Amino acid sequence: AETLLRPIEGPTWGYRYRARLSVRHVHKKGVVLIGFHERKSRYVADMAVCPVLHPRVSAMLMPLRELIFGMDARETCPQIELAAGDEVIALVLRHLEPLSEDDLARLRAFGQQHGVQWWLQPKGPDTVHLLDEPVSADAPTLSYGLPEFGITMPFKPTDFTQVNPAINRVLVTRALRLLDARPHERVIDWFCGLGNFTLPIATSAGEVLGIEGSEALVARSRENLERNSAGRSRPLAPTQFAARNLFEMTPGQLVTDGTAQKWLVDPPREGAFALAKALADLHQQPDLRGGWLPPQRIVYVSCNPATLARDAGLLVHQAGYRCVAAGAVNMFPHTAHVESMAVFELADAGRPA
Repeated sequence: AETLLRPIEGPTWGYRYRARLSVRHVHKKGVVLIGFHERKSRYVADMAVCPVLHPRVSAMLMPLRELIFGMDARETCPQIELAAGDEVIALVLRHLEPLSEDDLARLRAFGQQHGVQWWLQPKGPDTVHLLDEPVSADAPTLSYGLPEFGITMPFKPTDFTQVNPAINRVLVTRALRLLDARPHERVIDWFCGLGNFTLPIATSAGEVLGIEGSEALVARSRENLERNSAGRSRPLAPTQFAARNLFEMTPGQLVTDGTAQKWLVDPPREGAFALAKALADLHQQPDLRGGWLPPQRIVYVSCNPATLARDAGLLVHQAGYRCVAAGAVNMFPHTAHVESMAVFELADAGRPA
């Protein structure tokens, strides 16, 4: 990169708002263990506290162990998934058999005592549902805020959201500053999820298209757009969402999606190879473009530096871009994982503002 961005870092303890905790009844010890797996092992770590988890959840580990141990279904509840928002802590209990009325009553009592919202998962992720619907329409919902943009993002516990909400807020702010979307510009947000970047982009761009592979997340992003459009002093830009397999992108599909002056790309660990390859093909075969023009600037957010490096090679060596800036984001303190960000501009375009 021509410029190295200052690393983004934040709280190193109590940052983890998403987690998948294994549950195991250990007959020899007469206890239920709830925690992460030991390294490279099927054994569940004996965790009494976990300093990287949301503090309320860390303090809840031992009471959770007692709860599951006292349930009729303690042998058939293999997992508890955590999804915490700004106001609500949701726990998703995976259960392999129907829960008895006594067990449901135990879950309700625990939820009231510890202030958590129980969701049940009898089979696959699409079966996840609330144990009890909220008693009032104005009850707090599972959501997180991006206050700098006046955006609130409701989500379901099975939706993808970032593990670290404090870093996510800073990440979105920096990504949008680097993107520098203007009121006359169209922006495409690739791998948009539930709109984490899309809706903030819509506060400054002229038009936004969010594209995501999951139909469920596209539906959620449309709901979030409607919710965040109401009552704003300054309306959001015209915004649309579409579901598409982004691992099978072609030059023709890229042209069909239309010209956008800027892109934001935030793929999963597999990266955005097909998207970068389609862009490179259009650069090398101008006759395929028609009136389509490539984006002047791309901000690429990555959770896997290896696939970012691979895709950067395509963008720089085959698609006509310069890597003008890059930096690391410490989304996962105390681990070897790192989020990263890179900015690409067309080689014949000006440098970032």
